[in-house]
Amino acid sequence: MTIKKNNLVEKQNILNEMRSKNMTLQELRFFSIYLSKINARDISTRKVVFPLEDFQKIMEFGRLNINQLKNTTDSLLCKIVHLPTERGGYTSFQLFKECSVDQDEYGNWFVEIDAHDKALPLMFDFKSRYFTYQLWNALHLKSSNQLRMYELLKQYEKIVVREISLLDLRGLLGIEKEEYPRWSDFKRRVIDSCQQALLESTDIKFTYEPIKKGRGGKIVAITFYIEKNDKFTDKLTLDEYIEQQPLPELECELKSFSFENETLEFLAESCNNEFNEQQMQVIYDLVKEIIPFSSQDVKIERYNYLFKKYNELNYRDSRENLSPIQNRYGYFKKIIEADIIKDKK
Repeated sequence: MTIKKNNLVEKQNILNEMRSKNMTLQELRFFSIYLSKINARDISTRKVVFPLEDFQKIMEFGRLNINQLKNTTDSLLCKIVHLPTERGGYTSFQLFKECSVDQDEYGNWFVEIDAHDKALPLMFDFKSRYFTYQLWNALHLKSSNQLRMYELLKQYEKIVVREISLLDLRGLLGIEKEEYPRWSDFKRRVIDSCQQALLESTDIKFTYEPIKKGRGGKIVAITFYIEKNDKFTDKLTLDEYIEQQPLPELECELKSFSFENETLEFLAESCNNEFNEQQMQVIYDLVKEIIPFSSQDVKIERYNYLFKKYNELNYRDSRENLSPIQNRYGYFKKIIEADIIKDKK
């Protein structure tokens, strides 16, 4: 594969392809950590082994069992790379070719993942050329948009000023055409959100200026001004970051589905199996309004969303100055419905 020299947007587009636009934040983080663990000068390091506890923390799982692991590793193995050819076509292949979840001779659970043969040259090339930043500078970001924005602007830190067309920027951040079609929404939900997140959680910060064109003053590009974030002091190593993450209950036994609907059974685990199948169906219908697209990746994203909202429910129910929630199911529904109303504004 040939990458045109000095075409940074094209390079970043390929990098985004490696991450697949439909990766969840947890999968993006996992892929970044995978890349941090391989040695760019030694292709034999392609197989990376994670203790299951570390994998659980990286992916932000709550209660963990074999069924959930299967869904997660299946999702990772489904990631496809599309590399453009010189004549306008493309070549497609999987990012990872094999993943094992097992116990070692001492009874310790682990996750081992191996890259696809065709992805290796690209992975190791990007590892040596473009992954010069310290990984911990991006670990605390809370969305895939923020992580992609960090990686994009970090490349241009020494250049300081970078103009990117709005169309290219949407592609680089993995924003679909139908998402935030109005500039005001895109500015508020993506650009301003990323600006605040990078200021609070990374070693760089930025300001920006929209570029207008034509009589109507349509915004067609953005000029970014990137600088070092002097207020950033977090210098955790990867091991320290993983060590600090809370470790929820680990439940690695096989179990049969008690729900008729396997998807509802899977999502019920994010809520500690508190709600029955009929209640989970109602919850599932609400979640589909927030995360509407149906795919294996979105299944994981919906799980992670419900897990976080369930933690919010438990937090609200545990506050000492308030009486216990009498109808936890009804209250949980209201938490999700509030997000639906917020998204529609």
